[in-house]
Amino acid sequence: MPSRRVETMHFWWPHNLWWMLALPLLVLLYRWLLRRRTRTPLALPRLDVAQAAAGRAWRRHVPPLLLLLVLGLLLLALARPVAPVALPWSRSTVLLAMDASRSMRVTDVQPTRMAAAQEAAKAFLAEVPGHVEVGLVTFAGTAQVAQQATLDRAALAAAIDAIQMQLGTAIGNAIVLCLAELFPDHGLDLGAMTFGPRQDPGRVLGQPPESPQAKAFIPVAPGSHGSAAIILLSDGRRTMGVDTLEAAKMAADRGVRIHVVGLGTPDGHLAAGEGMAIYLQLDEPTLRRVAEMTGGEYHHAASAEALRRVYLGLGSRLQVSRRDTEITALLAGAAAVLLAAGATLSVRWFGRVA
Repeated sequence: MPSRRVETMHFWWPHNLWWMLALPLLVLLYRWLLRRRTRTPLALPRLDVAQAAAGRAWRRHVPPLLLLLVLGLLLLALARPVAPVALPWSRSTVLLAMDASRSMRVTDVQPTRMAAAQEAAKAFLAEVPGHVEVGLVTFAGTAQVAQQATLDRAALAAAIDAIQMQLGTAIGNAIVLCLAELFPDHGLDLGAMTFGPRQDPGRVLGQPPESPQAKAFIPVAPGSHGSAAIILLSDGRRTMGVDTLEAAKMAADRGVRIHVVGLGTPDGHLAAGEGMAIYLQLDEPTLRRVAEMTGGEYHHAASAEALRRVYLGLGSRLQVSRRDTEITALLAGAAAVLLAAGATLSVRWFGRVA
């Protein structure tokens, strides 16, 4: 399991926290002023007036207390606090990469692997929040974008129902195509990676070819790209195309998590006319490694109901993202509200801002 940083509040300018030591001094100064004021004799004409004034004596402490809280919030804001806040991203994208190889016709998951996957994917769409764009990539011997990322759930459901099964399994191609959709300015060329790029000794697999349109690529920490994710569903193993782990490394270098759902039985289920049993077996070690490399999760679903639970669980986790957010403005706003409240109470009770 990937290690996760403990999410706590921290400060960008912690040295400014020393100013908080001024607050106890202000409290002592306030008490000294009160004692000095009480030493001055007051002429009270009537006892009932004195008793009424004593009953409302607590009011005079409220505005100073609010003012002290205001100063505390402002001094805390001066240190620029940062806290993990769960917020929806302005643009979040989830790409479903679904295996469309002919082994998906096998019936070890009822009614078939493909039918179970389609129903679970459509149930997932119903759970994903409306602000999250979802796209569909299908793969067999080749990979193709069946539906670009969109908020149109009906179009996605239609694309899922229209999946056509083919020969071969190119898992790596599907991952690369998803990355090309998420990073169109990285110049990822799936055709060159599949059939051979032009000779360039300085180019490493996963790095875009040199072109005026290609953006300079700098690797980031795995799983750090919080506004996009890939959900990969496969029931077999790679038979052609880009190496699966090479493609996973490309995703990891771009910070994109790949959550993998392994469908079917690891020992394979050979149906008549479906070919060699080895290609119907779930390659769990490789799929687990894909999830680990990218900071994602691996789930095995051997039944239609298990597959549905996996998808719905992923949907609930993709609703919001926790991100370190500076809350200086929030503290300043709270201080302004308290200051206005203190001034209002002072005017109402004492006829002046005191």
